[in-house]
Amino acid sequence: MSDDADDPPADWRKWHERRVASVSAPYGPLALTGTHWLADCPEGRIPAVPGRWCATEASVVLDAAAEDSVRLDGEPFTGEVALAADEAPPARSRLSAGERRLVLIRREGQWAVRVFDPDSEARRAFAGLEASPYDPAFSLPGRFRPYGGDRTVQVENADGRARGLGLGGELRFPFEGVEHTLQVAVDEDDGSLWAVFGDATGGRSSYRFRFLKPGTPAEDGSITVDFNRALLPPCAFADHFICPFPPPGNTLPFEVAAGERRLKGALADR
Repeated sequence: MSDDADDPPADWRKWHERRVASVSAPYGPLALTGTHWLADCPEGRIPAVPGRWCATEASVVLDAAAEDSVRLDGEPFTGEVALAADEAPPARSRLSAGERRLVLIRREGQWAVRVFDPDSEARRAFAGLEASPYDPAFSLPGRFRPYGGDRTVQVENADGRARGLGLGGELRFPFEGVEHTLQVAVDEDDGSLWAVFGDATGGRSSYRFRFLKPGTPAEDGSITVDFNRALLPPCAFADHFICPFPPPGNTLPFEVAAGERRLKGALADR
């Protein structure tokens, strides 16, 4: 537990400082310079990415020559290797080319290579995050009600494609005397909740939508819904992320004047 647990504003300030450090790290979201879908590269060549890439049902096969200067697990690599989707953070990706990290992802059976470059334009231009000061009015008592089974809804993603978004239940909470509901996903490993939501500030004084990760509910379903820790989605930092938009019913009718709002400076317009 934080030393500032009895001082929510101080605890929030430390959380915010850690968050700024995380997003501006060398291989944080600002470093993403491309998401290259292998289905769009039938010859296996990705512009500005070394090697030849071939997607199979179970893996991606990389064929690298000496002149590609690819490193695998920190060592120079030539030849062929079958790779699974990365589960580690980009900073610990198995593949690198110079200072860049090459990260494999898979979405609905489609493979892509992501490139993280610590010298990205977005990272160099980063001026900070606009965030509202801590406001206890946005820390609310909530209750999680799981669905009888997982549900999947098709939602538009930031790249313009529709994809399935898995939802595990509803998160109910009051605000100014009215009960509201968000549909949430549930992490299979620890039971923590995650919501994509919009509100009346979206596209005006805040980014068009945001994320909320309130943690794991108690056995009786009770959980604190703290909008002071609303997060900008990764696509607010780089256009190459494919964040899902809020599912139906997840746009709140009031202003969530709390949490992260948008990026400071020129990047705020993305």
